[in-house]
Amino acid sequence: MSGKVTKIFIVALLIVAVCGVITYKHVRSADSSSNNTQTAVNVSQQQTAEPQSSKALPRLVDLGADKCIPCKMTAPILEELKKEYAGRLEVDFIDVWKDPDQAKRYGIKLIPTQIFFDASGKELFRHEGFISKEDILGKWKELGVELTKAE
Repeated sequence: MSGKVTKIFIVALLIVAVCGVITYKHVRSADSSSNNTQTAVNVSQQQTAEPQSSKALPRLVDLGADKCIPCKMTAPILEELKKEYAGRLEVDFIDVWKDPDQAKRYGIKLIPTQIFFDASGKELFRHEGFISKEDILGKWKELGVELTKAE
């Protein structure tokens, strides 16, 4: 049984590595085709450019692609979090293959990448690769953000 688990782990790692290489190449090609010099945008500027709810909430941003396998595995987890923690947590997905400027904006090197922001917009933690719902909720708790499910 342990050999099977090892093989599954290796396959998952290879998938994540391939997605990372593809993202890197995609971002580099977008960089070379762009004549504009972009400056870094701090998180507070990012948030003013994006729609906000009336109440500042902690925010999870998942940067990936619709066709990336680990990203596809993460998608239903993000949807669950959106529903279960509506009004208590913002959950956003950004497809960096469709919008490569976002990869540069957030400094993405590998997809999927999840970025945890506090309610003021400060980045608290960054994770690369697939992440489970339990690990997401555990990380929020570790970061001192107590989330309760929406009623």
